[in-house]
Amino acid sequence: MSAFVSRWRAAASPLQLSVYWHLALVLFFGAFYFFTDIYMTAIIASTCHHGNDTSNGTLGPSVESNQSRPEDGEAEWAADDPVCVWTELLPYGQTIFMVGMLLGSLVGGTISDRYGKRPTLLVSVYLCTVSGLVPALLPQPIVFLVIRCLLGVVSSCIISCSFSLAVEWTPASARLWPPAFLPCCFSTGMMVSALLAWLSPTVRWLHLSLGLPQVVCLPLYISIPESPSWLLVKQRKEVLERYCGNSTEDKRHLDLLLDSARSDMQKATESRRGHALSDLAHFRHPTILLRLFVMSYISTVTAMTYYGICLNIDLFGVNVYTAQFFSGLTEIPCLLVPLIRLGRRPIATLTLFLSGASCFLSLLLSRWNAPPTLVMSLALLGKLCILAAVFIFILYGIELFPTVVRQRCLSIVNLCFRVGTLINYLLNSNGQLSLAAMVAYSSGPIIGCGLCLLLPETSRSPLPDSVEDCNKQPLVAIGCGVCRKSNRTRKTKIPPAETDHTHTHQTHSVDVTNI
Repeated sequence: MSAFVSRWRAAASPLQLSVYWHLALVLFFGAFYFFTDIYMTAIIASTCHHGNDTSNGTLGPSVESNQSRPEDGEAEWAADDPVCVWTELLPYGQTIFMVGMLLGSLVGGTISDRYGKRPTLLVSVYLCTVSGLVPALLPQPIVFLVIRCLLGVVSSCIISCSFSLAVEWTPASARLWPPAFLPCCFSTGMMVSALLAWLSPTVRWLHLSLGLPQVVCLPLYISIPESPSWLLVKQRKEVLERYCGNSTEDKRHLDLLLDSARSDMQKATESRRGHALSDLAHFRHPTILLRLFVMSYISTVTAMTYYGICLNIDLFGVNVYTAQFFSGLTEIPCLLVPLIRLGRRPIATLTLFLSGASCFLSLLLSRWNAPPTLVMSLALLGKLCILAAVFIFILYGIELFPTVVRQRCLSIVNLCFRVGTLINYLLNSNGQLSLAAMVAYSSGPIIGCGLCLLLPETSRSPLPDSVEDCNKQPLVAIGCGVCRKSNRTRKTKIPPAETDHTHTHQTHSVDVTNI
């Protein structure tokens, strides 16, 4: 892997490397506000005890904290924290945050398509940084809930714009890597935020420790470049010329990206002119309906399982900070997914099955009073597998739908992903990890594993432009050997293993969350 990274880094242009490390920093800090409510609950459970009973079930009896109980001199200071007065509203913070992410996924793509990904990303990052500091200065319940909703909206925009920029600045042969690299940066941010929360004595210090480092890094984001595909569509030739003038490597890299973008735009235009079926007729076709149903279901259960484990990891009987730290650590191996020499369908089926099986074993062991660390380890293994499945289905969905309706289908799939995050709060409405929730987290991916058998193998096929092209995709048995044999029989040219064919202009507004 190190040799591959060295060769790839030598081939990348300076501007491309600048895009990657800037976006890595954005995603690193973007993870700070995802689990603020969990950290606030843990801190309040250990500090807001002076004349304030917080063990009434609102915070949950299993919440543990590494913060020591304040001594007599510190107890009054902790009890004076205004947050201690409205602790009953904290459980609503995470729900409102997810509602904000749902709203952001609905409007983020439209805004970035119109005004550009760079302005949308910069405004979202600035709003996120400023909003994160507001609760430290104005610790009021209404302000807190409004800020959580706003943070959800801008977090969704940050994730979608970051992934889009990374993919559109990457050649087609290496586009498997950005969706694997950026979640690792997000996971690292989860680990660091757990450490900062553990060091924070009060809720106010928590907000300050999570927000102030981002203020220091704000000037660095000004140099993030715009998407070359968007600049080409909007005819911003002067900006492209300025990028090309930075260095010969930048010019060579941009020429390659722009040639690919022009080819995709021409192909999409010819596809729309050459097919008589309307968009509505495409949606009614059995092939499209089947794939849309399967992808929508899998998107819902993957979001439900991933966020269900992330948001309830502290309920497995392990310290909340330790649980969140290892929750981020277990996601790092997803960086190795692009090295696996399998097709889309085999690895998607395998990861879904392993995720469901791990959650099922975790459920059984929890009922047999197994050690909490073992139960949590199995749950985190399920979360790792479901995250790998999310990564695979990001690319799988792009390759399954025809060009003429691809973006509309992906929008429905992404909407189902956000709906899946909200279902968690129906399954765990009492603040405890219910039996129904664990059954859903284990059975949902396993059912999705069976539904994957209805999908074709797409990793060695060109992007479909019509329903007819979709029907030509091979529906083979699990494994790529039959697929490779079928391709040789047709005497088609086989690109290198795991070459990504997702270099279509229409992927620019795909919302790819993960995390």
